[in-house]
Amino acid sequence: MIQKYNHDGEAGRLEAFGQGESILKEPRYLEELEDRLHFYVEECDYLQGFQILCDLHDGFSGVGAKATELLHDEYSGRGIMTWGLLPGPYTLGDPQKNIYRLLNTAFGLVHLSAHSSLVCPLSLGGSLGLRPEPPVNFPHLCYDAALPFHCSAILATALDTITVPYRLYSSPVSMVHLADMLNFSGKKVVTAGASIPFPLGPSQSLPDTLMQLGGATPWTPLSACGDPSGTHCFAQSVVLRGLDKACHTSRLTPGTPLPSLLHACSTGEEVLAQYLQQQQPRARSSSHLLLTPCKVVPPYPCLFSSSLSQQGLVLDNPTGAGESIPVLGALCSSSSLNRTLGDLAKELTKLNLRRWASFMEAGVEQDDLGELLQDLHSLAQCYQHGDSLMD
Repeated sequence: MIQKYNHDGEAGRLEAFGQGESILKEPRYLEELEDRLHFYVEECDYLQGFQILCDLHDGFSGVGAKATELLHDEYSGRGIMTWGLLPGPYTLGDPQKNIYRLLNTAFGLVHLSAHSSLVCPLSLGGSLGLRPEPPVNFPHLCYDAALPFHCSAILATALDTITVPYRLYSSPVSMVHLADMLNFSGKKVVTAGASIPFPLGPSQSLPDTLMQLGGATPWTPLSACGDPSGTHCFAQSVVLRGLDKACHTSRLTPGTPLPSLLHACSTGEEVLAQYLQQQQPRARSSSHLLLTPCKVVPPYPCLFSSSLSQQGLVLDNPTGAGESIPVLGALCSSSSLNRTLGDLAKELTKLNLRRWASFMEAGVEQDDLGELLQDLHSLAQCYQHGDSLMD
């Protein structure tokens, strides 16, 4: 608990990266964090690593950066998965808030990626930069992007799904293995996406639905890095959960001509793997199929359109709100990050920092900004299309 800053109200808030970094330089906060950390680590039968969820847009970006540095130094070889949370769509109302948000996000991404296995921004907004973009759209969700209750439920659904590979006892994939697959050649930043719910009709099979998608990206982007359509994927981890096993493979009568290669697969795992191979033939791909759906009973907010069944299937004749839904989630190392990180650097270059002295007074120096720009450019170059896919 950080007592020196206000949680409510506009004054005295933890609003700058340097303020957050300085928190864990104070002995009382650092000792408390280390004591709690050691207690829980000693309780672990098998420590894979750590998950860090921190705000990217305010001073908690700096707290998260120092925490990952501590974990990296003290638990070398363990996985550190960092999820940088950002608020939904914003306006151009308060210039200081917008500039601080840009600076905190940029410093956070660079410093978190230096000490994490992977860093993934999570947001329902359309952009990390200064220009506001509308919130992302889900075809079967009716949500209010201004309500944190709605936004957090959607992001939590995606997070619960895409972290399945290293959370299940039955999975052979560890946190470190997943990170190694996605972060090769310095690609420490990844994007997230999800299809909530996965749009399967009651009489359809998984091959039917995937074939109908054609070449379109089957998930909605959740990292405020723009539309992934037309970008190159270097590596991806995809999880599909909540489909009845009878739907996993083709339901066509034996002897019927197969409309696609997907219909020839004998298991759902083969269907999903074949589909990902067709979509991104040069990408490293990992896929997982899980029977357990995502529960959406209260206190989960009522976000779903009336066209869903109790099991989250898309119906022609609606029957009311569902109790569970199938979800497709993905983590991707994508060339879209070349543009996103490069644009962040461009916007920072245009800033006149003399106008934002209060941010610099919070513990960041002019030289730090120069290093930040170099590091952002270096990160962006890792995602240039045409990179070698192997180390």
